Amino acid sequence: ASPAAPVAGLPLPTVVKVRTYVLRAPLTSEETFWSSQATFPERCSMLVSLETDTGLVGWGEGGQYGPAEPVATVVLDVLARLIVDQPVRPTKLWEDMYAHSRDFGQRGTYIDAISALDIALWDLLGQHLGVPVSELIGGRHRETVPVYATGCYYRGKDVFSLTEEAVQMVVDEAKRYVEQGFRILKTKIGLLSIEEDAERIRAIREAVGPRVKIMVDANHAYNVFTATRMAKLLEPLDITFFEEPVVPEDIDGYAKLRQATSIPIAGGECSFTRYDFAALFAANAVDIAQPDIGAAGGISEFQKIATLASTHGVLVVPHVWGSGVAVATALQCISALPLTPFTANPVPLQNEPVMEFDRNPSALRDDLLLPFKFQLDEKGRLQVPNGPGLGIKLNQEVLAKYTTRRGVFPAEE
Repeated sequence: ASPAAPVAGLPLPTVVKVRTYVLRAPLTSEETFWSSQATFPERCSMLVSLETDTGLVGWGEGGQYGPAEPVATVVLDVLARLIVDQPVRPTKLWEDMYAHSRDFGQRGTYIDAISALDIALWDLLGQHLGVPVSELIGGRHRETVPVYATGCYYRGKDVFSLTEEAVQMVVDEAKRYVEQGFRILKTKIGLLSIEEDAERIRAIREAVGPRVKIMVDANHAYNVFTATRMAKLLEPLDITFFEEPVVPEDIDGYAKLRQATSIPIAGGECSFTRYDFAALFAANAVDIAQPDIGAAGGISEFQKIATLASTHGVLVVPHVWGSGVAVATALQCISALPLTPFTANPVPLQNEPVMEFDRNPSALRDDLLLPFKFQLDEKGRLQVPNGPGLGIKLNQEVLAKYTTRRGVFPAEE
């Protein structure tokens, strides 16, 4: 390992141990929900912890989309050896890991693994210097972040039919979020016919009134002509954005739909690194970019994606889906994003970035952190953690409860 240069009068700590935790938190039959693509009978993720020679422990998260076990395997069997015995230099180590895996891991599992390690490295660097990650990446533009409630999935006994009971259920859920203080809601579409899904959204709009912003998320359920038909049905309902209307590979389809509707188009949840986002921006495919920090490349890559977005006038609204570690990471990063473009009076989702706040049941989100709690204020915003690094600590009992597989590098006797 090369010697660590002093930073602020202190030598950089060295990574000495990498640990992985595959997490699974089962849901009851009443809690289980559906998107257009699949059912969710449990909440899953993969955490990494990095230990240093100075006793610091940094946390990161990846493996939230599919099975977490392959991501943990990549961390332990491929990438960990590239960072152990190295000084805590997040962006430098990101480039080392990506260069090592470029020929076989430009997307998906390998980038998930790099993302988790990168987040943990930034957490370590912030702890070492005694400042939050948001200060390390440029400084906060806001102490609180406006959030939107992600919910209104398909629930109940018969998710494949639009019954009066199903409509009432989704209406009650939307009204509950508004009563809790949310001013922005996102609901799912794509599992039913476009006519039935439009009826669901119409019922929600009537229930919450005109002042609540509503977005829709198809999870790439449509081809271009179906997405266009759906957009025409939704335009009278004042939809703030249409997320993942078509499959992520169809960048041309995104661009065609964007030209065909007045509803802003959002995408990028399933895109990886600056390179995928550069292609989206070059094609004028999206109005709103949605990199997931725990999947698209971590904090190091998120900064590059945000810079690219700013050069194209694209608002960045990260996808957030995971444990409390992912939420804390997103809050740190979003707090450091400037207005796009600047105005003297920021307006959420007009020029101020917002954060996705999943409202489905999740012990990994609600119970894992200690003592920090994500509590909505009277303006529909969340406080950014103020401690060093990510500003969080983990409840080890909760971590142990939901860990189904753990690993360590180097191996312990």
